[in-house]
Amino acid sequence: PAPLVAMDLAGPKVRTGPIEPGPRVVKVKPARDPSGTVTEPSRVWLAAGTHDAVAAAHGPEGAVVVPLADPDGKTLAGLQRGDEIELTDARGAHRRLEVERVDGEGVLVRAEKTVYWATGTALTTPHGPLEVGQLPPLEQSMRVHEGEEIVLARSLEPVPAVDTPPYRIGLTLAQAFADAAVGDRVSIDDGRIGARITAVSADEITLEVTQAGPRGAKLKAEKGVNFPDTHLAIPALTDEDLAHIPFAARHADMVNMSFVRSAEDVAQLIDALEAEDAPDVDITLKIETVEAFRQLPRMLLEAMRWRDVGVMIARGDLAVEAGFARMAELQEEILWLCEAAHVPAIWATQVLESLAKTGLPSRAEITDAAMAQRAEAAMLNKGPYIDRAVTVLGDILGRMHGHASKKRDMLRRLESWSL
Repeated sequence: PAPLVAMDLAGPKVRTGPIEPGPRVVKVKPARDPSGTVTEPSRVWLAAGTHDAVAAAHGPEGAVVVPLADPDGKTLAGLQRGDEIELTDARGAHRRLEVERVDGEGVLVRAEKTVYWATGTALTTPHGPLEVGQLPPLEQSMRVHEGEEIVLARSLEPVPAVDTPPYRIGLTLAQAFADAAVGDRVSIDDGRIGARITAVSADEITLEVTQAGPRGAKLKAEKGVNFPDTHLAIPALTDEDLAHIPFAARHADMVNMSFVRSAEDVAQLIDALEAEDAPDVDITLKIETVEAFRQLPRMLLEAMRWRDVGVMIARGDLAVEAGFARMAELQEEILWLCEAAHVPAIWATQVLESLAKTGLPSRAEITDAAMAQRAEAAMLNKGPYIDRAVTVLGDILGRMHGHASKKRDMLRRLESWSL
């Protein structure tokens, strides 16, 4: 059968604003054993062009990409294996590099010591000078600790990364400044930072950090912000989503609705698909917030106007909003509601994630994957070992099929010793 295509309607994502970029420096260090002896030199791929272009050319595996400014192209082309390149790095340390390999696009060099490459660093070669091109800036962050103050600002101008509170950063959702109230909880970056609101004004929300780990947590740009106690008076479909629906109606088999929180949100999507005369496009409601969980019965009743509807248990955001301890109970109740409504459920978020990314599963995620048997579908994330994850998930679900159906044990004959 032909593969089916699902498209996400992103909804109004709530994120932290930008932080001023850091210096354009890349640290490259050799591998060392516990005694500090170099066991493997560092390797850097040098080629002329922009950083993105050089990186896209796929240099040798494991080598760090550094672009070069070589106006006439003759200096780089003249380098040979065994040539020595000298430079003074960003710290003022003198370093010597050896050319290990040459091909038509660039050279691979090796170093026995740590080198801080910086934009504009001058290189001295046997065939003339070279200069390091524009490197990408380092991502900046601010380390916050429990009891300290964070200010979420309406302005989305990049802010400096400071070392002492208050830590100020923008917030992308303007409606939050009208709807948030003192005492409401706020979660940042998938729960790595937890806080409560201590003050609200037209342009600022002041937070006191209540959770950040023993060493603090990094406050970064473009990270998700959750307001689990706050009713945000915004529709689930943004203007951008509405503009994308005609394309999705023509080319997708399914649309996934993010940030859905009410029956009115569901009705708006159904009306938009009806206007595009797309009755064959399936709808998936992504349950990501506590408010969506509370409104799920009403949303299911509204969704039944449509022929094919499903529910995704988006356990990442939902766990952040409800608390990880309550997540087990919530996912059970969502499964029960979907079963009662005869609506298929999708078990999502971190299913066999370690296996897909590293090739080795954790013990806990095997049990979690077995729980996916109680849903109609399971969603895997991308990773270099995704083919292995698909095989293992199929094997687990096949074995569990005889053990349970939804929330009912099937009481099948025991065969656990037949391995």
